[in-house]
Amino acid sequence: MSHGRALWLMVLVTLLWSTAGVVSRQLDSARGFEVTFWRSAFTLLSLLAWWGLREGRAGLAPMLKRSPLLWGSAVCWATMFTAFMLALTMTTVANVLVVMSLGPLFTALLAWLLLGQRLAPRTVLAVALAGAGVAWMFSAQGLQLGWGPLVALAVPLAAASNFVLLQRHARQSAVSLPHAVALGALLSCLVTLPMAWPFEASATDMAWLALLGATQLALPCVLMVHLSRVLSATEVSLLALLELIFGAAWAWWLAGEALSSRTLSGAALVLVALVLNELRRRPAALQTSVP
Repeated sequence: MSHGRALWLMVLVTLLWSTAGVVSRQLDSARGFEVTFWRSAFTLLSLLAWWGLREGRAGLAPMLKRSPLLWGSAVCWATMFTAFMLALTMTTVANVLVVMSLGPLFTALLAWLLLGQRLAPRTVLAVALAGAGVAWMFSAQGLQLGWGPLVALAVPLAAASNFVLLQRHARQSAVSLPHAVALGALLSCLVTLPMAWPFEASATDMAWLALLGATQLALPCVLMVHLSRVLSATEVSLLALLELIFGAAWAWWLAGEALSSRTLSGAALVLVALVLNELRRRPAALQTSVP
């Protein structure tokens, strides 16, 4: 896969991730941890059905492998699936999103420490600009300290760890890392079940949650695992910030929410950071095209 194609597919991944907010607005009675439980459950069921129908038992066998790598990635996925919802019950959405914008910084540092990836000046600048852009988007609501932001901190830390883990072992044929997504969904179900009970979701809610599980988690997360073979860990984490911009666009388009000048200027700053980070590849691409 070419870098350009992987880049656009990662944009598609963030677009699918961003649908969580607008779809959640359609729910009648499901709330909080029940949403997380069913979303994770349908993620697991979607992946099991896909692999089972396509390959039978052979498609499910990788989940049973006793591999620290497989289960390490699964724990990261489970933390990302669960900590976000837990943080939302303890603080505001703005606080959670600002904390999550630290993801590229954590990823860049881990990639430097564990993978030996040199932090180019443009990458450092892109990470700083992207973080500043997200902070500016939600600065009007203020950042409140407390347990909520601390719990939210688990999301970018788990994401950074997972990105670096995938980068380091993406080509290890002995372990099927896409199956870690399914295992992460299973762990998320087990953790959130006690807090999700008793279930209150309506039939309509279940349909929306099934859509979320299949298209907002299962498909994009597995696709992201494959893209980690082409894109660097820091690049993936930076591009993941597009989820916030797409989420705001969905809320404006389908929910009629007004976009403030802070939101627009912050989103523009994030986009500048992403373009800046990708421009470093252009000279090399032009050089290879010369006969």
